[in-house]
Amino acid sequence: QMSKSTGNFLTLTQAVDKFSADGMRLALADAGDTVEDANFVETMADAGILRLYTWVEWVKEMIANRDSLRGGPASTFNDRVFASEMNAGIMKTDQNYEK
Repeated sequence: QMSKSTGNFLTLTQAVDKFSADGMRLALADAGDTVEDANFVETMADAGILRLYTWVEWVKEMIANRDSLRGGPASTFNDRVFASEMNAGIMKTDQNYEK
């Protein structure tokens, strides 16, 4: 955790230099998700950077192997369930923004 009272303090510039802007965004998004005081936790920033790296590597792998992925119409049961869930999520999002 980062706290002035414990002598563990970084400026915003120092934190961005240490964790990157994206690492900071993820750690700050996790800070203060409860009713307790918001604390920036360095381990969350480190974990966020690792998740981003893993995701980028997965995307590169999918792009490199795109020819081996399934093609054709999305007509299996799983395709229909996926489409239904996506449409339900879109409808919920639309309802929340219409208020």
